[in-house]
Amino acid sequence: MPSGQQARAQAAAITPGGQPGDQERTPADRILALFSGHRLSPGQRRIAQYLIDHLTDAAFLSITELAERAGVSQPSVTRFATSLGFSGYPALRDALQPIALSAVAGSPETREEIRRNELQAAVDAEIENLENVRRLLADTNQVLDIGRELARSVPLTVLGLRISVSLAEYFAYAARRIHPDVRVVTRGGSVAYDALLQSRAAGGTWVLAFAMPRHAKETLAALKAARRTGLRVVLITDMTLGPLVDEADVVLTAATGSRLVFDSYSAPGVLAAALLQAMADADPERTQARLESYEQVADQHSFFLEEGSGSR
Repeated sequence: MPSGQQARAQAAAITPGGQPGDQERTPADRILALFSGHRLSPGQRRIAQYLIDHLTDAAFLSITELAERAGVSQPSVTRFATSLGFSGYPALRDALQPIALSAVAGSPETREEIRRNELQAAVDAEIENLENVRRLLADTNQVLDIGRELARSVPLTVLGLRISVSLAEYFAYAARRIHPDVRVVTRGGSVAYDALLQSRAAGGTWVLAFAMPRHAKETLAALKAARRTGLRVVLITDMTLGPLVDEADVVLTAATGSRLVFDSYSAPGVLAAALLQAMADADPERTQARLESYEQVADQHSFFLEEGSGSR
């Protein structure tokens, strides 16, 4: 772990991509480089955000002062520093101080520059995540095969707990337009187990599960329960290894954006939409019949403000 002179050298030389570079980089690039490539919790990102917004002052605060101003506990600041690879907060402060001094000596626009670069870096990271999904979808046979299996599973169970609820509900909402029996599970524990048992008893064969960070223990328990009932599992997650992956029959990986306080889900959302397309293509006659039927109901009851808004 870096400390003292090592920490100062790291802060001066590292680039936003994590590779060594020259010391002519802007303070904005240098501080963002400290945070890039690390999985931080929302609370830790609050600390990072405070450091970005108040760099010239924050780099000289004691751990007690930083914790108070960032609205976190002192142990949280220590965990934040170690999560970045430092031995503790003093080593992190040693890395921040030369950046802060260069910011003071430089442009008065430094804070705005850091903020602008940070937001743009978040978008750049999402673009890279989408590029990875694009490469994944180059093998269309894999996605089409999965879509065919999910389309055949009646009922089809869609699972998403905690932060993954929104992805599960999006998928289930759309899937119901093209599939006769979609059941969404957004609560863990015995409630999830009961729903999985009912789905299997009704003839279901597959579960589509979403597991985004931070990964909940109850998600792992639900996947194990699904396997015990005899259901097979397709998992959309950001991981390629780990206990969740071990419990899945098929894994599709889509990274989340982690540069802001809360994760963003562009790549998992696109992957989910591609899987919906594969389900629709697996049984085109059923898809067409159900979409037409839904449009008739939507027109009859005036669901939407204007015609042609699509099946929503």
